[in-house]
Amino acid sequence: MNKDFFEILRPGIHTTIQDQGRLNKYHLGIPFSGSMDKRNYLISNKLLGNKLNEASLEFAYQGPLIKLNSGKLSGVITGDVTFNIIRKNSKINKGICYQTFEINDGDQIDIISTNRSVYGYFSIKNGFKGELIWGSYSVNTRAKIGSNNGEKFSKDQKLYINKLESIPNQKKVNYLNSKIEYIRVIKGTNYDYFSEKSKKIFFSKEFIVSKLADRMGMRLEGNKIENEVETNIRSEGLIKGVIQVPPDGNPIIMLSDHGTIGGYPKIAVVISADYDKLVQIPPGSKIKFKSVELIEAENLYKLYRMETENILNKII
Repeated sequence: MNKDFFEILRPGIHTTIQDQGRLNKYHLGIPFSGSMDKRNYLISNKLLGNKLNEASLEFAYQGPLIKLNSGKLSGVITGDVTFNIIRKNSKINKGICYQTFEINDGDQIDIISTNRSVYGYFSIKNGFKGELIWGSYSVNTRAKIGSNNGEKFSKDQKLYINKLESIPNQKKVNYLNSKIEYIRVIKGTNYDYFSEKSKKIFFSKEFIVSKLADRMGMRLEGNKIENEVETNIRSEGLIKGVIQVPPDGNPIIMLSDHGTIGGYPKIAVVISADYDKLVQIPPGSKIKFKSVELIEAENLYKLYRMETENILNKII
């Protein structure tokens, strides 16, 4: 039995194990899941010299308070996050994101909150121990799939560690979680179902991210989108980032744990290059959309991947 673990003293609002997700399971009704903010997840593992698909902790809003039970290891937190390291002698070190740190037996990590954002990541050298299901450790709480029996973590649970190890030198990278003025989209398959007035509203007015937002989807409020053809259609396949419009006219953006089929018309799809920034927009924030053509979306994704690789390559 592995005796190396963190004890969860406070679980946080929504703390789960995530990696890059599970591929090619849509035909089984299983979405990708995986880390919501892929770039921040990748940076956390690269800083520790881990495999880029190592199991990490993803937390939302308020993170966990956890205590290491034995030995020492290296860890890192990425995202726009406030956290402290509480040493065994009660000394408190203010945490610095994107910079590795060492913790010892009896030390605690208090992940207080994300700042003007939603998700953050805590990775450790060699990763957390999880259950590999369909090629991924990722948890989908709606479908009860993944590590920890498909559930978010609870108080007094144990987070087991693959192998205690600390890296010899501190690693860090300068990274800014920048914002963008618009979330860029391509037109959806049912774009012509909507009135010209509604199309104009969709691309010119602001929407508010409602409190009904989680890993499955993000519901928007503020401006109603009118459907002129049919408010319900025969259920068909959905993809991450697609924007459905139900009969009430409030758009819903499908996120990483989305259902794989749906019967609401689809007005647009968020481009992959903007997905990391989209998921970090907290409830109550304003959001605007901008239309781009498919070729531009493809080029923007190539640029996003190049930028990500450049950031990772700076970490030696």
